[in-house]
Amino acid sequence: MSEDRPGKRLAGKYELVAKMGEGGMAVVWRALNHGSEGFAMPVAVKRVHPGFRGHYEVRQLFIEEARVGAGLRHPTIVQVHDFGADEEGELFLVTELVNGLHLGEWNKAFTAAKKRPPWQIVTAIAIEVLEALDAAHTRFDEQGESAAIYHRDLTPDNVLLDLSGVVKLADFGMARAMDRARMTQPDIVKGKLSYLAPEMVRGVDPSAQSDVFGLGVVMWEVLSGKRLFDAPTDIEVVELLKDARVPMLSMERPELPVAITQIVHRALEVDPRQRFGSAREMMVALISALRILPEPVDRQILARSFQAAYDVVVKHRVELNYRVDKVHKAVGG
Repeated sequence: MSEDRPGKRLAGKYELVAKMGEGGMAVVWRALNHGSEGFAMPVAVKRVHPGFRGHYEVRQLFIEEARVGAGLRHPTIVQVHDFGADEEGELFLVTELVNGLHLGEWNKAFTAAKKRPPWQIVTAIAIEVLEALDAAHTRFDEQGESAAIYHRDLTPDNVLLDLSGVVKLADFGMARAMDRARMTQPDIVKGKLSYLAPEMVRGVDPSAQSDVFGLGVVMWEVLSGKRLFDAPTDIEVVELLKDARVPMLSMERPELPVAITQIVHRALEVDPRQRFGSAREMMVALISALRILPEPVDRQILARSFQAAYDVVVKHRVELNYRVDKVHKAVGG
């Protein structure tokens, strides 16, 4: 089985350029989709991690991720372009390329500067995420039947920030695939427990309210600069989630508008019935909270913020990966 490396082509047209990220089960590459007459379009290519190739359950998860992801069409959701196998039968998933960083990296830039992220920008990002959630929650299939998809794994890593100021939500398909597969193998990462809603820990199926809770955790953590449900082991995290006790955000950020802290805490209610009834309801509340600003948080403001964070956090990582790949190639690895 040949190794994935810069320059390798999949199915004769997808040229791998550089690694963008690596998780428990998959590796994401920046790539070029080569067409005729010199056409080349930047894309992202997702591949099963080499350590899991040949693993039947992971292969089925990957297939389901592609199938579900292809059924979601919205500007705030990362779009699936293609799915196939290379010459050796190994699968690949092609999606649109989000050229920037994820929310966790954006937050790291403020941590490095010993600052707190502006609540106005955090709120604007959350509004875009809620647009994506609403589109998935209110989805209809080709027969016109309600076919909601719940994310279930909403974390800072899945909120992608393009340098143009666009926000996209990723990995809907993987979350749905995991729900369907009901995987039990301990070596397969199922998602970050710290962002699960309390009812899901008890085995209740995901819902719009469980995704609202996940976004509430993300907002609380980014605004406060702290982890909310953090413990050394998964078992201890589960115990924390059962009660889901949330410290007052106003104690961490007393300058926050009352409306913002109230919205975040409502999203984090233990009882799903006490949360927002839908992603759209929470989105409307956040939009209303932003009306106190003299000027809107537009795409230019987001773009400047994303670019500044990229320059601090991501450029170093990209340059380091390039040097490692170059050395690897030079020694014939």
